[in-house]
Amino acid sequence: MRMRNRLKGDGGQALVEFALIIPVLLFVLLAIAQFGDLYNHYVTITDATRAGARAAVVSRTDPNPTGKAVQAVRDSATGLDQTKLTVTVTPSPPWTTGQQVTITASYPYSVDLVGLVVKSGSLTSTTKERVE
Repeated sequence: MRMRNRLKGDGGQALVEFALIIPVLLFVLLAIAQFGDLYNHYVTITDATRAGARAAVVSRTDPNPTGKAVQAVRDSATGLDQTKLTVTVTPSPPWTTGQQVTITASYPYSVDLVGLVVKSGSLTSTTKERVE
């Protein structure tokens, strides 16, 4: 009688349910990590364009203000692959007081979940600032 009750128990049910649900949970955890990394890159790009715009507007009398702005963006975008980072400065110098300078930075991304690319594209941030 004891053996029959023991065989009818549902003690292994939790183990089977866990084995079925663990891949889904790990997939969701990996997706959260990937999107967190993507958001971190976006914040880095946004901060870098702000630094580059500020460097551009305060260095209008420099011999190469565009180069200084691009270097400020690259210096501020730590943790990113610098070879993939593209920076544009418009308009071309010389800039006059009150003119608006636009710094745009782009960085490619891809959300890769277990070898499956879900989304890919380019993160882009633009900052405009008035020349002092």
